Amino acid sequence: MKNLKINNRFISELPADPDLTNEIRQVKDTLFSYVNPTKPSIPELIHASEETAEMVGITKDEIHTKEFLDVFSGNEILANTRPFAMCYAGHQFGNWAGQLGDGRAINLTEVENKNNEFFMLQLKGAGKTPYSRTADGLAVLRSSIREYLCAEAMHYLGVPTTRSLSLILSGDQVLRDILYNGNPAYEKGAIVCRVAPSFIRFGSFEMLTARNELKNLKNFVEFTIKHYFPEIKGEPKEQYLQFFKTVTDRTRDMILHWQRVGFVHGVMNTDNMSIHGITIDYGPYGWLENYDPDWTPNTTDSQNRRYRYGNQPQVAQWNLFQLANAIYPLINEAAPLENILESFMIDFEEDYKAMFLSKLGIFTSSEADDKIIKGLEEILQLSETDMTIFFRNLSKIKKTDTVDSAIKKIEYAFYLPEQIKDQTLDAWQKWFSVYLKRLNSETLSDEERALKMNAVNPKYVLRNYMSQLAIDAADLKDYSVVDELFQLLKKPYDEQPESEKWFAKRPDWARTKVGCSMLSCSS
Repeated sequence: MKNLKINNRFISELPADPDLTNEIRQVKDTLFSYVNPTKPSIPELIHASEETAEMVGITKDEIHTKEFLDVFSGNEILANTRPFAMCYAGHQFGNWAGQLGDGRAINLTEVENKNNEFFMLQLKGAGKTPYSRTADGLAVLRSSIREYLCAEAMHYLGVPTTRSLSLILSGDQVLRDILYNGNPAYEKGAIVCRVAPSFIRFGSFEMLTARNELKNLKNFVEFTIKHYFPEIKGEPKEQYLQFFKTVTDRTRDMILHWQRVGFVHGVMNTDNMSIHGITIDYGPYGWLENYDPDWTPNTTDSQNRRYRYGNQPQVAQWNLFQLANAIYPLINEAAPLENILESFMIDFEEDYKAMFLSKLGIFTSSEADDKIIKGLEEILQLSETDMTIFFRNLSKIKKTDTVDSAIKKIEYAFYLPEQIKDQTLDAWQKWFSVYLKRLNSETLSDEERALKMNAVNPKYVLRNYMSQLAIDAADLKDYSVVDELFQLLKKPYDEQPESEKWFAKRPDWARTKVGCSMLSCSS
């Protein structure tokens, strides 16, 4: 990989753990520990993203070399690099968890591409680190397929995210208790190489403040601003505030995109929140099938539903509050931080309204808009209605449609169409009566409006049952479904008539199947 331009800013400018042993321990006064990946037995490349490879400086031809397989399976270390695991802390499900760190993620190196952009290359599932706690640092094929496909799918949806470079089978067996119910079983091991500007998290700063390592905190914030937010200038205190404001704005934008496409992260702990405002750590995520603001894909969260779809903006604000607490010692003024936090939800609600109206094909302002949005959010829950299909098919409605013909055009989104009667049918008729009147006040033609709606309402998303089909096939050494979904999801807003079978509601068999309706953090 002769074009890889290696850079080691993180490990050359920040304090390293002097202990080079790979033993589970509390690691203090440092931001990372050097650690080498565990060598896999018989690595095998399942899939690689040519676009991500090109982005970081790897050619298509190099993907299929032994060097690529060895480096991104953890078998060999790139010249002039020192792999490391990051030390950070965090709040998990609202509770302080103390030191966490990269328990099964190992950063290989940072690279600079031809456009002077910097990216960290990180292996997930490459073995134990000092932060693995009671785990083995490995990952299984099912969770690796889900992460690999989802990161790329999110990118092409226009959602800020990490990227996926490669998916490699380790050749080793990994013991996992998939539902944490005392029934562990061996599964195939795998390694994903994921790519991001950095993997710095809210919890990175929380850890330093919690331990009163304020010198390291100051140096780390300044390092982060210098390298990842170079546009921020001014006096130190002003820079810290602008850094927090920028992270807040980027986080708000990310959550807005999640809500737009119906994505539910499932584990919005502060250690899973990126300072770049990108989606990281794809564990028990999912897309809304039927529109349900109370849905969470995470079995661990099934009781309190803290990380449910409808609560993601509020959790993001709560997590930003923890980040504000972490950098407060550098500022020593609560008011400016509080002002930024308060504006988060005000700005979000304004942006959410504009986003929601764009999904409806409404691009001007009217006093009726709030009522239209609130009314639809309520009606969508009267009977199971597929979110993706509903909004996509809404673009087929014309200004000349009657209420009944409009309902006919979206009825494929109903899981139980026989329930659309009596009061439920009456509610839909009343809503469409108002909606059609609103459309007729718009100046765009039906065709122009449909184009704009189809640019924000995807036709294809990575539904859990689709991932499960890819996983089931891959368990039998058939990786064709992985590639089929990978190619499909590169054009989520296109019609792709040859792939119409994927524009479908969740099948009945997936309603209660593990991996489709129920997901845990076990990976």
